[in-house]
Amino acid sequence: MLIKNVVLTPGGAAVDVQTVDGRIADISATTASGSAIEGSAIEGDALDGRGAALLPSFVDNHVHLTQWATSLTRIDVSGADSAADLADILARSNERHGSGILRAQGFRDALWPDAPHKDILQNALPGRRAAITSMDLHTLWLSPALLDDLGIDHPTGVLRDHDCMEGLGALDRLADPVDSDRGALAATQELARRGITAVTDFEYADNRAVWTRRSALGRADVDVDFTIWPEWLDHELESGASTGVTVADGVALGPLKVMFDGSLNTRTACCHDPYPGGTSSGVLLETPEDLVAVMRRARAGGITPAIHAIGDRANSLALDAFETVGGGGRIEHAQQIRPGDIARFAAAGVAASVQPQHAMSDRDVADELWAGRSSIAYPYHSLYRAGARLLFGSDAPVSPPSPLDAVADAVWRTDDERPPWQPSEALPLDAALAAATGGRHSVELGSKANLVLLAEHPARLGNRDLRAVPILATVLGGRLTFDGSFA
Repeated sequence: MLIKNVVLTPGGAAVDVQTVDGRIADISATTASGSAIEGSAIEGDALDGRGAALLPSFVDNHVHLTQWATSLTRIDVSGADSAADLADILARSNERHGSGILRAQGFRDALWPDAPHKDILQNALPGRRAAITSMDLHTLWLSPALLDDLGIDHPTGVLRDHDCMEGLGALDRLADPVDSDRGALAATQELARRGITAVTDFEYADNRAVWTRRSALGRADVDVDFTIWPEWLDHELESGASTGVTVADGVALGPLKVMFDGSLNTRTACCHDPYPGGTSSGVLLETPEDLVAVMRRARAGGITPAIHAIGDRANSLALDAFETVGGGGRIEHAQQIRPGDIARFAAAGVAASVQPQHAMSDRDVADELWAGRSSIAYPYHSLYRAGARLLFGSDAPVSPPSPLDAVADAVWRTDDERPPWQPSEALPLDAALAAATGGRHSVELGSKANLVLLAEHPARLGNRDLRAVPILATVLGGRLTFDGSFA
């Protein structure tokens, strides 16, 4: 593929970029005609960048792809300010959504004046099968009729953490797998439209089986690393698989995912200090000993651990486990860290896989529930300054897979008219872009031809403009996966 007339640095001279066999083979001053490689044929498409900025493409290091794909058709209840208000939203939407399971997405109940309960759904939607997933994917609120269908006996119908994951898995098994697979593959087209060429899929499922099945239908428009949950670890170890092994075209085995604590909005993120108004400091979903044991088994088989840890105590204990097991890995979220634990990430070779949009959507809840603590909330600059590797993701559908928003949130620490939140933890732009692109700082010879074409270089843009800059094209391995203007 030949990409003509693009700039690689703000204010830099225009160049032509030639890709061969999925890698960048030549970068040279732009010419009026012909290939950047004199006398050679152009491989694949030719694209005139018209002076736009060419950057390494974006990597979303944490998505729940099936959940995000299906969320695009669900009722958005993110604006609900109480359980009663959410039930009213569903009642007003009920007739427009047929007779199947009524699915809704996006509530945050941490600061609600009332508590969700299955009876509230029954009163608002008598006999209706309804499932509402929280914004952070840690709570699943089910109606009595749906609880009966799923064979779940639960006093409130509000499933948290592990129970939530099992409930979501049960709901997924009710769906037509062909429809689900087609929807997920279609969703990867939308990811390409957003400049993304690779994701790590954290869906709670037998992801090897899921992605093998999907690959038979067609190639995704992004490269996919799928996670393994402990329930499926033995099978992977018995097969001799390890992280990075290719399973299908564009699909590879990713890390082991272990849920170690809950979430901020459910007050189950495990902290050193109790939450306001009570004695609970959150929960650990595994004992530290069991965490070390499963990490050792995975590491012995060549599988990298990725440990979900949000609260500061969960992060302290997860770092203990990484130091015990060795070999490094990832902590997913790392939302609250004690200052003394910051340097341990780099020392143990543990990447902080973070979601900058969470910092913005959670800032009010964090100020309410984590105020006055010695720990640092969303400590991006502290981790960066200490040499930790940062990986950006969205946790979609918790936040939309919008890499430019993630970069802007990390750099400016505000996504509205309010002043920056904890501005001392803001990242430099170059560090945020590297975290959003899998660690790539620039377009270089020999590197993968995974590229995004932006109408303007981010270094020339402010907070609001960076979020809105048009994505003109996305290139995956020298293949055009999105063309926004030049078709």
